[in-house]
Amino acid sequence: MPTKRSPRKGSMQVWPRKRAKSEIPRVRSWAESKEAKPLGFAGYKAGMTHIFITDNRPNSLTKGEDIRFPVTVIECPPMKIIGFTLYKKDPYGLHASSQILSDKLDKELAKNFPLPKNNKKKAADIKIDEHADLKLLVQTQPKLTNIGKKKPEVFELGIGGDLNAKFEFAKNNLGKEVKIEDVFKEGALVDTHAITKGKGFQGPVKRFGVAIRQHKSEKTKRGPGSLGPWHGPLNYRVSHAGQMGYHQRVDYNKWLLKISNKPEEINPKGGFLRYGVVKNNYVLVKGSVQGPAKRMIKFIQAVRPDKRVPSEAPAISYTSLESKQ
Repeated sequence: MPTKRSPRKGSMQVWPRKRAKSEIPRVRSWAESKEAKPLGFAGYKAGMTHIFITDNRPNSLTKGEDIRFPVTVIECPPMKIIGFTLYKKDPYGLHASSQILSDKLDKELAKNFPLPKNNKKKAADIKIDEHADLKLLVQTQPKLTNIGKKKPEVFELGIGGDLNAKFEFAKNNLGKEVKIEDVFKEGALVDTHAITKGKGFQGPVKRFGVAIRQHKSEKTKRGPGSLGPWHGPLNYRVSHAGQMGYHQRVDYNKWLLKISNKPEEINPKGGFLRYGVVKNNYVLVKGSVQGPAKRMIKFIQAVRPDKRVPSEAPAISYTSLESKQ
């Protein structure tokens, strides 16, 4: 028989493999858009289920047939625009120059930072020509969900359009709510940013797929065979034990199959495991999404969209509401 082989599990693409600094993922690049609107949204992962769709992919072998898709359910309560940040550009890049906050801020924000007693800076005092870029400052509203958390996440969102259009949008929507249907449409491709499920300190067998040695081995059986030469520093590519999971990762080109404001259409019997019932707007994303239940998922407009995926969402004929308990 041929020798049984297993591919290496630990990718060298991301190093070092240590815990993320924050549960709020960082977005390093935003897609370009001519329309002045937010380029992303955030929701809370509820769980998974399965649906039946009529395949509308033009090059699929099952085109026109009813096929089964696993989907991830993400609850998306409205987000609030609490301010915006202005950036100036110098030879070293963009740097934040000033920040405008809304006059009406939720009391829950006091858990994130000290609330200003009076906002001296107003949007009307800003000379937009002196700046190079603008980003929205938004907050989530976990108090509207069943995850048992009131402290909101606060982060910046990219916005489309030219600088003047960005400024007008931010000024006119300061303190207002943004819903998921205002940002994305069904059938769109998104990139999901999130922190993966943490697995703690794990050995090299689970962490990197190192082969377990035979029973006659005198030393430990669950370690790499060689750590390198006797003399010299240890190569960083050697499989060692360490932190596994709780890393920031990005999934590209996830397909938004459905956006709905009717949670009764998706809530299974008994609610989702370790989450409960969905109470707000939700989206169905094809396939799995990184992170455990209740983890915040940030999804943005696709940076490099796959042209093979149709821009229209397929027709859904069945959604499983069976108990996940």
